[in-house]
Formats: sequence, structure tokens, C-alpha cells
Amino acid sequence: MKILWFTWKDRKHPQAGGAETVNEELAKRLVRDGHEVIFVVAGFPGCAKEESIDGFKVIRVGGRYSVYWKAFRYYRKHLREWADLIVEEVNTMPFFTKLYTRGERTMYVFYQLCREIWFYQFPFPFNYVGYISEPLYLRYLAKTQCITLTESESTKQDLTKYGFNKDLVYTFSVGIEIERLHSIEGIEKYTEPTMLSLGAIREMKRTDHQIKAFELAKKSIPNLKLKIAGSGSGRYFKKVQKMIQLSEYRNDIDYLGRISLQDKILLMQKSHFITVTSVKEGWGLIVTESNSQGTPAIVYNVDGLRDSVRNNETGLISINNTPESLAIAIVFLFHDADNYARIQKNAWEWSKEITFENGYDQFKKSINS
Repeated sequence: MKILWFTWKDRKHPQAGGAETVNEELAKRLVRDGHEVIFVVAGFPGCAKEESIDGFKVIRVGGRYSVYWKAFRYYRKHLREWADLIVEEVNTMPFFTKLYTRGERTMYVFYQLCREIWFYQFPFPFNYVGYISEPLYLRYLAKTQCITLTESESTKQDLTKYGFNKDLVYTFSVGIEIERLHSIEGIEKYTEPTMLSLGAIREMKRTDHQIKAFELAKKSIPNLKLKIAGSGSGRYFKKVQKMIQLSEYRNDIDYLGRISLQDKILLMQKSHFITVTSVKEGWGLIVTESNSQGTPAIVYNVDGLRDSVRNNETGLISINNTPESLAIAIVFLFHDADNYARIQKNAWEWSKEITFENGYDQFKKSINS
């Protein structure tokens, strides 16, 4: 089968994230099984316009916003009717491939919908334009009645709200890159209870909520420590830095900045729990990664995070999405050592099921349905 995949960035893009890793892990396996795969993506400064990676081809055209128009033009000139299957990944904006492709079967991939994120990641008036336009294009895409893939039940429910046929929407496992611990018996944690905040410091991640929750929980757990790892910039990053500097517990907060993969893995292994307070996620990959290293998560009750955590089984889901509620969950987790050990083991066991190979099996079933 010849598969043409439209998405706005590939794994080499400076802004690449978990979705790009998943895409290319799927592509590697498709090539392994004899399929041809071409990605059409946006370019970036210094990039190769075209290259082969792990057997699939990546073609880079345009930039962050012009890629949608440039991809259409490239398709019309070079790839018209080449594909047996077109995969259109919708990340903020769709490519609207059904308007110009003819005869090729189309499948959509959504890792998450934007919705609330528009107001955290985009300035006025673009936030309102995006928020208003998203339901409109979703309803158009729903009418095309294409097979649709997503990584969580939350996003599936989101899509059905906008008219997508629930029988045509499938979920698949995203997988993780890092190697799981073979055992968590005798795993070495920090000597004092340690809370981990990991990832880019952006407004939609609500790092400030985690700092407030830490300060509240510390009143009940006096020796609690907080480690924050991740880069940031702009006004929100400065706000978080100031919060750390002014905190009465600043000597117990360790800001590490951007860290290497090896340091990230070590942090996940040695910390007692990770907190994730995003406005919205597709799945919550950092949760599964941490689970694989023997560390449970405490998260907000939002799309994606409520999928990557089974409450009081593999981690805890905050009753309310507030620092106060998060702090209560933190204290609860440390209230009973046996309960912590149970949750820790369950989280590690569940992480074994979330693999790229399982995700690929589900992906294959979807494209063959």
C-alpha cells in the first residue's frame, strides 16, 4: 500500500513532540511490512527539503502556516493519485485534503483537539478566531465519514460531539521511547519525598499550580521537595521563576532547566511522584513514561490525563483542578506507605501494555477496516 501522510511537522522539527515520535514509529513498522510511506510536512531553517528516514520519505514544504497551501500545490504537481491511502493529521488546523484529492481513501489522525488551549497558547484575536473556527471545520470533516484515529477515549468523545461517527473513530496506543525498568523491586528513590514537575514551562501546562500545590502540601509533609525540569521563555516563564524566588520554601525547590534524556530518566526513577496539570492533553505521555520508571502520577481531571491515569489504581486524579485539591491528593498519596507501593506497582505494570507495537497493531486494524 502507498500511504501519503500530511502533518505540519516531522520528528526533526525544532518544535517536534510526542506526536511526531508516534507517527514515525508507525511509519517504520509500515515500511517493515512492505508499505511505502511519504510524509508532507513544514520546513524549518536549515532543513533538507527531502530525505529518507528509516525507509520512509519526508518532504518539507512551506513553513508553520504556509505548509497547508504548499502541501496542496506539491500534491497537485507531484503526488496526484500516487497514494492508496491519505492520512491527514489534524494539529490545530486541517489540510482539507478531501477538497482536492480524488479517489484516494482518507483517514484522519487527531492526537487532541485544541478548544481551551486556544486561550493559553495564542494571543488575541487569534485565540477567538481559532476557538470559533475549530467546531466549524470539525463538523465539515465529520461529514466526510472517514476512518478517524485518536489516542484516547476523551478525544474520541470530543470528536463525537462534533458529529464524528463513533463507529468510525478508533483509539490506539501511543507507546513510549524510553526503556522500561525490568523491575521496581529495590528501586532507589530520593531520601526525602520528592515531587517532580517535568516538561516545557508554558501557560497551558500550569506549572504555577504545581508550585502552589507543593507549598500547601508541604505544611503536612514538612520534608517534601520539588524538582522542576523544563525550558521556557516569555512572560509566563518569568512568572514561574518569580514564584520560585519568592516562595517561602524556595530552598526546597530545585529548578533544573532543560535536561538531557538520561537526566530525565534518572529524575523519573528517583522522584516519588510526578504532577501533571495541563489544560488538556491527547494522552499524557509523560505519565506513562514516569510509570515505566516506577513513579506514579497525580494529575488534573482533564482530557488525556484522565485516560493515562486510572484513579487510585495507577495514580491519582485530583477531584478539582485547583492547587488546593492537588495538594490534598499529594498528602493522601503519602498517608499510607502500603497504598503508595500498590499504586506504584500497578502504574509500572500498566505501562508494559502501552507500546508502539501494540499501537501499530491497532493502527493496522483501523486502516484495514
